[in-house]
Amino acid sequence: MNNSNTFNPPNYLKNAHIQSVMNSIGPRKIRAIVIQKKLSTRQLILKSRNDASLIADFDSAQLNNETIVVLLHGWEGSSRSAYQVTTAFKLIENGFDVLRINFRDHGGSHGLNRHFFDSTMTGEVAEAIEDFLQGRNYQNVFLAGFSLGGSFALRIAADYGENLNLCATVAISPPVDPVNTMAHLNKALFIYERYFFKRWKRSLEAKQSAFPEYKFHEELRIARSLNDLNEFFIPRYTPYPSPTDYFSAYAITGNRLKSLTSQAYLIAALDDPVIPSADIDRIDPHSLLTIKLQRHGGHCGFIEDCRANSWIETKMVEIFDHHRYCKLNK
Repeated sequence: MNNSNTFNPPNYLKNAHIQSVMNSIGPRKIRAIVIQKKLSTRQLILKSRNDASLIADFDSAQLNNETIVVLLHGWEGSSRSAYQVTTAFKLIENGFDVLRINFRDHGGSHGLNRHFFDSTMTGEVAEAIEDFLQGRNYQNVFLAGFSLGGSFALRIAADYGENLNLCATVAISPPVDPVNTMAHLNKALFIYERYFFKRWKRSLEAKQSAFPEYKFHEELRIARSLNDLNEFFIPRYTPYPSPTDYFSAYAITGNRLKSLTSQAYLIAALDDPVIPSADIDRIDPHSLLTIKLQRHGGHCGFIEDCRANSWIETKMVEIFDHHRYCKLNK
């Protein structure tokens, strides 16, 4: 396996905030817009067994392929987020088919399902992947996710990996203990809390428009922070009585990943301004889990140059190439 284990950006890209912001805007976003126009993306609606509908984007490397990578976006991102598009393109260039799945209430899908998205819904995402794979002859199935999508990827690998015939999973900058993540976010540079607050509020407004019977206009109007939204929406629209119960329900600390049956990689940066990297030490060791902590990279950044080329994209190709035909080698 190629040894590109260390991310070492130029000095002008070592700042964690620059790394984090460049993940989604600036040159990477411009490049993603150009790339998406070039791709022959097919949009699909995938179903779970409880009849949830999830929108997905499928792109083929057109090589009579037996290998696919499923990509999962972060909270309030989508299959068309810049990092999703550029990562998909890198994988396609290297011979992988790619399926980019939108979580419920993401990617403009607020009207498809009456019930709200919550971060414990790994089952319906796994079932949507199963729905896609049914009748297709993929011998090598890989899974990767960014931020919350990384947490989803690891939990899906642990709980449904055998059913999905997963070869390997990569999680980039996942929240490990969401209780700590939320506390950290509230103390971090204000732009991050503001970003997620505005994105979630806009998403909730879209849900209200799609389902007028939800009457929370006033709550949205007076909400001033993520904490305000959490305190109102979590006990009313998730199965959890409090924000703490909800956040604890999707933590990956302790032995949460004990059921892994295929190789998984967690890649994160020590300077992540959104996710406390110290929480990673609270994940129980597992023979199938490799943790790669980098000194730099910010939150899901790992940007190598002013064109916003990504070390993570190259690393992902390297990992998945290494694990091709894993089922044949067992």
